[in-house]
Amino acid sequence: MNRLHVERMGAGPDLVMIHGWAMHSGIWNGVRDLLAARYRLHLVDLPGHGQSPAWASYSFEEITNSIAQILPRDSIVCGWSLGGQIAIQLALSVPQQVSKLVLVATTPCFIKRDDWPWGMEALTLQLFKENLERHYAQTLNRFFTLQVNGSHDMTHVLAQLRSYFFQHAQPDGQALAAGLQLLLTNDLRTALTAVAQPVLLLHGENDVITHVDAARWMQRQLPDARFIGFPHCGHAPFLTYPDQFIANLYDL
Repeated sequence: MNRLHVERMGAGPDLVMIHGWAMHSGIWNGVRDLLAARYRLHLVDLPGHGQSPAWASYSFEEITNSIAQILPRDSIVCGWSLGGQIAIQLALSVPQQVSKLVLVATTPCFIKRDDWPWGMEALTLQLFKENLERHYAQTLNRFFTLQVNGSHDMTHVLAQLRSYFFQHAQPDGQALAAGLQLLLTNDLRTALTAVAQPVLLLHGENDVITHVDAARWMQRQLPDARFIGFPHCGHAPFLTYPDQFIANLYDL
């Protein structure tokens, strides 16, 4: 089995936290200590990110299967952005190990389609992928800015995001490209109705990466879901509103 780095801390019910594309588990630094007062945290670094080694190959199935191998029984799984898609797949693949889901700034489909208006243009993401290969630093900086766009205190939130990101080595290039390919191809819309676990949807109202209406749509499809929107907030509500984010997880 391919290895993943997991940092564990705290005591209580198991809460597994999965970061998004290009990030690592350090992104939770602003909320993890208070969450660890209530939960046993399992902070996962996806392959080629943070302290997890790069893999020879990457697929959505391989990533979810590797996390499933280290997932405690009856875990609450919290996933952000691409990590939210992984959380959904875990709830479907190993339902006995997942008691609840928290989907943060998550969409079942990142790309706009004829029947899905709340995605990005495929060409935009494809150009992003090409620019990442040619102009790595500038492209990542643009991505950071997109994540905080719409937040009420963009300068502060961007500084936090950059500070957390640079605590570890930059992600593996092949892992980044594989992650972008997942964003281009994943479509979990038809699978959502099979998610039996309670789901908490947390989403910034001004998110320009995953449109808030995608979360509202998921609420209507999921059998047991609750939606909470964060006003004046972009793609990272746990950075913009850490206290409210923690309070919502305390209420699970």
